[in-house]
Amino acid sequence: MLIFVLNAGSSSLKFRVFDMSDKSVIAEGGCERIGIDGKLKYKNSKGLKYDERYPMPTHDEAFRRVTELLMTGDTAVIKSFDEIAAVGHRVVHGGYKLVKSELVTEEVIKEIERFTDFAPLHTPSQVRTIRACVNLFGPEKPQVAVFDTAFHQTMPPKAYIYGIPYEYYKKYHIRRYGFHGISHDYVSEHTAELMGRDITSIKMVVCHLGNGSTIAAIDGGKSVDCSTGFGTFDGLMMGTRSGQVDPAALFYLSKREGLSVDDLNELLTKKSGLLGISGISSDDREVENALFNGNERAALARTIQCYQVRRFIGGYSFAMGGLDAIVFTAGLGENSPSLREEVLQGLEAFGIELDLKKNEKTIRGKEGDISTVNSKVKIYVVPTNEELKIASDTIMVAGSHGLL
Repeated sequence: MLIFVLNAGSSSLKFRVFDMSDKSVIAEGGCERIGIDGKLKYKNSKGLKYDERYPMPTHDEAFRRVTELLMTGDTAVIKSFDEIAAVGHRVVHGGYKLVKSELVTEEVIKEIERFTDFAPLHTPSQVRTIRACVNLFGPEKPQVAVFDTAFHQTMPPKAYIYGIPYEYYKKYHIRRYGFHGISHDYVSEHTAELMGRDITSIKMVVCHLGNGSTIAAIDGGKSVDCSTGFGTFDGLMMGTRSGQVDPAALFYLSKREGLSVDDLNELLTKKSGLLGISGISSDDREVENALFNGNERAALARTIQCYQVRRFIGGYSFAMGGLDAIVFTAGLGENSPSLREEVLQGLEAFGIELDLKKNEKTIRGKEGDISTVNSKVKIYVVPTNEELKIASDTIMVAGSHGLL
């Protein structure tokens, strides 16, 4: 059974085609710089790799080009779209109504559009991609929307209610939603498998660290807290996003610098984080290189980054009343042994012991236990696989409607 998975960003479109009989990937790639000059990377299970510049004014052109590559010429892996059993879409924000993966209908699309203001950089492109799929495949082809916010719907009110007048929660649904839920869901399930334990008995903190970062407290397989909040730049300092900032500082900046609401949004989402502190880049690899070459601001940025991760791990372990595992995932979490070491150093008194040799070797897609044999809290690196989780949910939802 072939499942086509699409993950649309504000100027990008990632895709994978899974053969779910063995969960293998028969084709994958991504379109970048949509709306600018268009860049596409593609590879398939036959070993073919293909890069091109291609005009993509909108996600519609990007999607059409992807489908051409899947079906025509040397890049083809299918003869007809009839071979695709269903399509799965990542959707960043489901608001307060879409709390689980849903079969795509016109009503569901309109509900996603209702919450565009909650994720304005992502939702419009994701809706366009969904509609492009409906137009191409027709309404009879089952499509499923899988929401990043859905996994965090198990958070209790004490974790998601803000200390502002309650009427704004009731009127505008202002609350903590949490993000990267698809990743946290997949990684927590896989970690339980690696531990050989029932997930319902495990308390873990999952650190999804990349250009965008979230940390989640997961108790018994359910999210009970998450570092990101109403939007996608609360919590940790990220590539260009600020993380948590005292609102008083923003009011002060607004007055001193004459910054509008839009100016502040630009400042917090595109000019802050690693880029803002280091003055070098939003790419952690470039910041790390500068750090090793003695750049003081790069060193400060890394120190802040690691301190914040450490603080969330500590806070969540106390909030859950214990901790069985710490898990690192996503681009930075999976590939920066130095960051993992700095986050966890000196925590032996809390039963957290990192094996330095295992840590150094666990990069580039490798998974495993990087704690010492005596560590009471297990430490894991688990590469995330959001697309596989989306494919699995797509089969589950479409199958429950009798469409597969």
